[in-house]
Amino acid sequence: MSTVVIIGSQWGDEGKGKIVDYLAQQAETVVRSQGGSNAGHTVAVNGEEYKLRLLPSGILYKGTHNVIANGVAVDPETMLQEMDAMEARGIDVSGIRLSDRAQVVLPYHRLMDGIGDEKLGENKIGTTHRGIGPCYVDRDNRIGIRVCDLMDPDEFARKLKFNLELKNKELQLLYDHEPLSYDEIYKEYMGYAERLRPYVCDTIALLDEEIKADRKILFEGAQATMLDIDYGTYPYVTASHPVSGGVTVGAGVAPNKIGKVVGVVKAYCTRVGEGPFPTEQLNEIGDRIRDAGHEYGTVTGRPRRTGWLDAFVVRYAGILSGIDYMAVTRLDILDGFDEIKMCTGYRYKGEMLPGVPASLKVLAEVEPVYETLPGWKEDISGIRNYEDLPENAKNYLRRMSEVTGIKLGIVSVGPNRDQTIVLAHDIF
Repeated sequence: MSTVVIIGSQWGDEGKGKIVDYLAQQAETVVRSQGGSNAGHTVAVNGEEYKLRLLPSGILYKGTHNVIANGVAVDPETMLQEMDAMEARGIDVSGIRLSDRAQVVLPYHRLMDGIGDEKLGENKIGTTHRGIGPCYVDRDNRIGIRVCDLMDPDEFARKLKFNLELKNKELQLLYDHEPLSYDEIYKEYMGYAERLRPYVCDTIALLDEEIKADRKILFEGAQATMLDIDYGTYPYVTASHPVSGGVTVGAGVAPNKIGKVVGVVKAYCTRVGEGPFPTEQLNEIGDRIRDAGHEYGTVTGRPRRTGWLDAFVVRYAGILSGIDYMAVTRLDILDGFDEIKMCTGYRYKGEMLPGVPASLKVLAEVEPVYETLPGWKEDISGIRNYEDLPENAKNYLRRMSEVTGIKLGIVSVGPNRDQTIVLAHDIF
């Protein structure tokens, strides 16, 4: 079956965009199934960088369908800005397909995301203030506005009036904020509707047809396993399901239609925002990793928290998503280290834990159990064959596979497409 799911196996920012971009060379359709403009992918092509928020990474390939599915929280302003930026760089956007069932992010979502998080004080989640969480809250409260509503001026007007009456009361009473203008929002979003109308369709029917035709389809995940709202470090998580099961719901595709699952694993760990991070290095090592990897958020620009690879977390991701292959990224960032540590388990109160604990109190107190491996101390960015990697680099990769129980499929030694070593040739 020619369907492949790409997920993040850590806390996000693993380099999924690069892996999706590489595999998209073979794909005929690339699908984004969850999240919103709070997620970002950076893709490097021929020395040029493309920073993507809502558009699937397949946008860089002419003739590819790029589906924004029903599980995505769509900010029309951001989407159109991205499309305009792509066209300005000579990229064809005619292959975009937007689900008529996708939820629409509105100005009050962004506003309430920001002021709501700040009101939490020391308990704040550290969101990107893009309105994704509040948009999903409205969906689950059954008052969300979908793309199909946006396409109908009368229906949009009715729902916007109802919602804005509720939201303005909340803004005034809870946050002492001035009310938002119905007329301004309606006019602004009707402009977005007309521009987006040619791209809107029933993406469930589209994907069903393509699966039956055995087209090669790549499902692109946003965020990552440890940010999943059920399985991550709750409440310091995103508002959707970045695990492979979230793809079937977010894209309207049955579980038995999914072929392979590829988990993207950064060769070390990073995290943005609040919450426990067992292998975090608040020291010279952490600073060195951040500087070498230029670890700053694609969307926010915030410096990322950095640490050694937590292979125990990757093992957990493999269990949750049924990962067939690992795609290891940023291995080259570790080139200069004399020795490299890898977390292989957690010890709590003298006992080894069987898995990643649900309790954040426990997770904050676990002792990471490290193995120390020798570094390779040479530049690997020009290597294109696995056999040519330094023996210590191969040992590190082999140990990663042993601890996680996941086969090695791809190794990335740099940001560009050609800096990719493929070991698994049956992904598609």
